Amino acid sequence: MTSTLIKNARIVNQGKILAADLRIQDQRISHIDTELTANAQEHIVEADGRYLLPGMIDDQVHFREPGLTHKGTIASESRAAVAGGITSYMEMPNVDPATTTIEALEKKYAIAEQHSMANYAFYLGATEHNLEQIKLLDPSKHCGVKVFMGASTGNLLVENPTALEGIFRESPTLIVTHCESGPVIASNLAKFRAEGKTPTILDHPVIRDTEACYASSSYAVGLAKQYQSQLHVLHITTERELSLFEAGPIEAKHITAEACVHHLWFSDQDYPRLGNLIKCNPSIKLATDRDAILQAVHNNQIDIIATDHAPHTLQEKQQDYNQAPAGLPLVQHALLSLLDHVKHQRLSLEQVVEKTAHNPAKRYAVAERGYIQEGYFADLVLVDTEQPTTVTDESVFYHCGWTPFVNHQFSSSISSTWINGQQVFDGQKIIEQALPSQRLAFNR
Repeated sequence: MTSTLIKNARIVNQGKILAADLRIQDQRISHIDTELTANAQEHIVEADGRYLLPGMIDDQVHFREPGLTHKGTIASESRAAVAGGITSYMEMPNVDPATTTIEALEKKYAIAEQHSMANYAFYLGATEHNLEQIKLLDPSKHCGVKVFMGASTGNLLVENPTALEGIFRESPTLIVTHCESGPVIASNLAKFRAEGKTPTILDHPVIRDTEACYASSSYAVGLAKQYQSQLHVLHITTERELSLFEAGPIEAKHITAEACVHHLWFSDQDYPRLGNLIKCNPSIKLATDRDAILQAVHNNQIDIIATDHAPHTLQEKQQDYNQAPAGLPLVQHALLSLLDHVKHQRLSLEQVVEKTAHNPAKRYAVAERGYIQEGYFADLVLVDTEQPTTVTDESVFYHCGWTPFVNHQFSSSISSTWINGQQVFDGQKIIEQALPSQRLAFNR
């Protein structure tokens, strides 16, 4: 295999920025040095001072396959992901049929093996009756078990205390949770009905409010402390919830927390403009919540930044608020949104790498990924912080064909993405060759 030499890059890794060259050979990073001499027939990429980052490991996506492929597919959404600098993802179980057995889980892996452009893993979905399936999970092969503690459909909602205690006591893998209290949400809705009001999108953060989130996330944290479970609470949206999580290095924790890019970007002030396009669960809340979560990224109460990419068709989103589904497409512009935070000095580039690559690799014990390190797989993204990107619906790779960021000009651009040493995106188009992706493995 011909090797690739990336010249004159600024490599962002482990809290430092190093001006260096990097060689890719046989899927992996073979050499990093301040000056490497090109070999005969070696493919040369001139970085010209652009930043080279480890690819983002997105631990929360919904790619909609099987059963919901009118919204998205593993093929389409993984291509949008690599166009956004995401090189590995972990996908959720709320498809049709829901991924609640090991057999269904492995069927999704088989689809990804044939169609995914990025590296992949899939969660098993918890139900109130599948503890025996959860106990069959292999910590070295499976990323975790997803528990919807409120806000789900079908049989994926787990609210029964005995069932939850069994999961937190017995799960052999990391437990990840969606935390919103169904009873609190129902009570909030009942108040609207009692007053004869019909809720609109402006009421979404009132119905799915701080109390709904805190009641559920505090319950999950309490269970994890009781059973010493490995718990990762997804998409924190409120300032109040932050009191549940300790600041400090991720290695020292068995309870961790995550923020998503849209909750770091939008606030309730965006509902009048974007309406159902930014309807999601848990809801986008106040600007003060957003700012508090951003501060929690700085003090390491928030350990990981992910997307919760969840596409729906534009036709579905244009329904009345009560019928419109929750979720929005994000993977193609997630990293760009974080680079805008860097541009405006709300985050540093080193923090972005820590929260999107290093810490997901640590929390899930992802084998040989998440760092720019000799011997590791060459999952890389080259970004140009001087070349803006203007977003259009025509430029998206999502199957749904739209984005909530339409007409926004990001300050940076994605120049190239490599998966296991193979270039898959050149800044404009997906490079369709033999699929380079691999099933993620875990050192645990």
